[in-house]
Amino acid sequence: MAQSHDMGRQGEILATQYLEETGCEVLETNWHSNHQEVDIIARQGDVLLIVEVKSRSTLYHGEPELFVTRNKQRMLVKAANHYVAWKDLDLEVRFDIITVHFRDDKQHELRHIKNAFYPAW
Repeated sequence: MAQSHDMGRQGEILATQYLEETGCEVLETNWHSNHQEVDIIARQGDVLLIVEVKSRSTLYHGEPELFVTRNKQRMLVKAANHYVAWKDLDLEVRFDIITVHFRDDKQHELRHIKNAFYPAW
C-alpha cells in the first residue's frame, strides 16, 4: 500500500512539474472540499484546469484514464463548482486527466488528456 501511495504522490509531482513547464499556474494541489479531492487545480490564461492524476506501474488492467469513473467525474465537477464559488472566479473550467506510467525506476511516460470529460452542468 505504501508503495502505491508513493507512486501516486510521485505521479502528482511529475504532473505538477509538467503543467508548470507548459505555462500553467498551479493554484492548488490535493485540494479538499466536502469529502472530494482534486489532485491539481491550475490556471492557463482564462481557463481553470481541474486535473485528475492517475499513476500506474503496469497497464495490465487497462489505461489509467479508464479508472476515472462517472462517480469520480461527478465528484470532480462538484469540487470544481465549490472551488469556483469559493474563489469567486469567472473562468471557463476544463477537466483534464494526466496519466503517468512508470516503466521502471528511471523511466516514465506522461500523457495529458485535455477535455477528458465534459460535465452535465
